[in-house]
Amino acid sequence: KNAARIDAAEAGVAASVAGAEAARLSVTAAAASGYITLLALDARLAVLEQTLDARGQARKFARDRAEVGYTSQLELRQAEAEYQATAQLVSQLKAQIARQENALAVLTGRLPAEIERGGSFGELRAPAPPAALPSELLRRRPDIAAAEYRIAAADAKMRAARADFLPSVDLGAQAGVAVSDLLADPIGIWSLGGSILAPIFQGGRLKAQLAGATAQRDQAAWAYRSTVLNALREVEDRMAVLVHLGEQGTALQAQRAAVADALRHARNRYRAGYTPYIEQVDAQRALLGVELSLVQTRADELTTLVGLYQAVGGAPD
Repeated sequence: KNAARIDAAEAGVAASVAGAEAARLSVTAAAASGYITLLALDARLAVLEQTLDARGQARKFARDRAEVGYTSQLELRQAEAEYQATAQLVSQLKAQIARQENALAVLTGRLPAEIERGGSFGELRAPAPPAALPSELLRRRPDIAAAEYRIAAADAKMRAARADFLPSVDLGAQAGVAVSDLLADPIGIWSLGGSILAPIFQGGRLKAQLAGATAQRDQAAWAYRSTVLNALREVEDRMAVLVHLGEQGTALQAQRAAVADALRHARNRYRAGYTPYIEQVDAQRALLGVELSLVQTRADELTTLVGLYQAVGGAPD
């Protein structure tokens, strides 16, 4: 009985250690994903600032044309509206960057402050997706290890509950005296038979304790099964997302080339006086949307890789 209780305590400690490791892995993944998000926001800001500069030039061109009477005030007002709309997006994005920096600082245990960059978003290189077999997944994920230790602890407690049906009798130093952990006071040796039979008279309580320990063991087993299935699902989900993000990125690159070429033609035709300014505006909006989508897709790919490494229990040793 005491050995079973020791086994239960040791398994409980091991489960706590594995739980702490799972928490560290979760925080590490959150910090990596948060930093990727921060660099992606920087990249989005760069795109918006380039767009703002281009629309500033378009506004100046429209103003010059309006001042000499070549066009009406309509094109100038359209150019001014597009410029101010982009300037508003720049301000909003700067506020998001500040909030993301503060969140990362707090996550790493520091006061809210600016985060020093170790590079740019374009310099990030995605590692190869980890190749994890199901057997390796069961060995490496700390939450699975914690669930397994909880089964061991519950099983040991169940063994201890079974052992409670057996008497624990120690002979004392004086002849004719025995001590039982089932009775309050030492008993005479002639009462030893009563001590041995004591569990029988407490059978209802002991049976209830055993039933409770058995239920806890079954609950731990079901929790372990759920943890394993969830781990396998997380790996499969992230691998599927990576495949589709790669396809999406390829399509966006092709779309960007087409939209950039359309913008070039629209700008040339507008400057030559063949088309109204609104065609150039439409092309600029389309290019901005595609470039922002490219940044977001790349960020999603990197954060999904972080999640995949987390799902397989971290990087291999």
